[in-house]
Amino acid sequence: MASPILPGTGLGSGLDTGAIVKALVAADKAAKQGQIDRATSTNSASISGIGTLQSLLSSFQSTLGVAGLGSSVNPAFTGFAATSSDSKFVDATAGNDAVAGKYRVEVKNLATSSKVASAAFSGGTSSAIPSGTLTITQNGINYPLTIGANATLQSVRDAINSDSKMSTSGLSANIVTDSFGSRLVVGSDKSGAGSDISVSGIAGLEIDGSKVMPDGSTTNPVSATSSGSIGGLAKDASFSVDGMQLTSKSNTVTQAISGLKLNLVAVTTAPITVTVATNTEGLKTSIQKFVDAYNAVANGISTLTKPSLDDNGKPTVPAQLTGDPLPRSILAAIREPLSQVGAGDKLTVLAQLGITTNQKTGALDFDDKKFTSAMNDKKLGGEVQKLFSGDGTKPGLLDRMSDAIKPFTQGVGTTEGILTTRTKNLDLTKKKLSDQQDALDRRVATLTAVLTKKYNDMDTLVGKLKATASNITSMFDALNAQKKG
Repeated sequence: MASPILPGTGLGSGLDTGAIVKALVAADKAAKQGQIDRATSTNSASISGIGTLQSLLSSFQSTLGVAGLGSSVNPAFTGFAATSSDSKFVDATAGNDAVAGKYRVEVKNLATSSKVASAAFSGGTSSAIPSGTLTITQNGINYPLTIGANATLQSVRDAINSDSKMSTSGLSANIVTDSFGSRLVVGSDKSGAGSDISVSGIAGLEIDGSKVMPDGSTTNPVSATSSGSIGGLAKDASFSVDGMQLTSKSNTVTQAISGLKLNLVAVTTAPITVTVATNTEGLKTSIQKFVDAYNAVANGISTLTKPSLDDNGKPTVPAQLTGDPLPRSILAAIREPLSQVGAGDKLTVLAQLGITTNQKTGALDFDDKKFTSAMNDKKLGGEVQKLFSGDGTKPGLLDRMSDAIKPFTQGVGTTEGILTTRTKNLDLTKKKLSDQQDALDRRVATLTAVLTKKYNDMDTLVGKLKATASNITSMFDALNAQKKG
């Protein structure tokens, strides 16, 4: 007679074999699972924390770099600021050795550069050019260029533009086509009287740059053989400062007024007023930007390392990088440049500008009153740029700070940055923990199967024994009933 007891239900023994197996497996799994869970939690927190550090340092570097406070195009720490009453005519930039004051500037004419054109070639850009040495002369300097066989007007143009000496000297060529044919046009980025270009050495391309080409008017028509300077000879800029007549070969004038660069933009119809004043507000903004960028790193590191406290002030929940020495190493690295002496004469340390380190938080404090006193009373504005940007021989604070960060973000030579290496190691640990979890899951599945089979077999056996016992009991009960009858 088949047993009605189903394996694994516990109906044979009366025991919940499933619950027993589950409890035994859980007890076996608990220690290793707890170890993996704790390691995974710690590793995940570290990955997140290192990622935050990378982001903080990246933002800090951007602030210090050439696109931020370290820009050489728009210096952030100039001691003086210049403003123009109309920058469409005259623009101005003040340096650290400027002097506060006002200047009346009038522009009579701008400096121009030389541009010359050859006679026309009726065959266009593919016109044949004789071989030989083409010489372009400017400011008494000759620039020879060898023209080989089978040259064309276009290949000569390309040869001029690809010649390194000519391109370095600001010479370039192009081709202009008019009703008579194509002409070689040579120009320069050098301006000022005496910078006229001449071309010699090859027939058809010879140009006397001291002669002006016809302007194409009815009284001065252009012909196929016309060549020379286009639009007039190169000339100096002519301008005045406070009535003093001056000239310049360039429209960017740096020598007229000490510490002030003038950019002559257009001929004026009335005097333009250029005002130079101390750049107190601009310096304050730039310094505050530096302080804020530094404090973002310092406060971020504090958040990543400081555990949560209970009502009694005792640590409870650790932060992402609590106990990790790396964040403190970064903080120590960026603190060191703050205490180093700068390149200035009167201004050598940040404390003179009212910038000090908060001993409790590690962040920087910026005292507005001390800064204002340093600018107005001690006249230190002209040295702020030297403190932050250096003097050309001794690096400034921005460069020293960038160098302090590089080992963590970029590394040295072929060695990758410390944070990158740390991230890779944490990723490897994450992979190992995942492998350990997979191995544990397989072990648990195997153990569950083995124990389930054993307890099902036991349950089935007990069920069969109970059935046998029941049959025997029924048989004896029947015998006893017959005897009594």
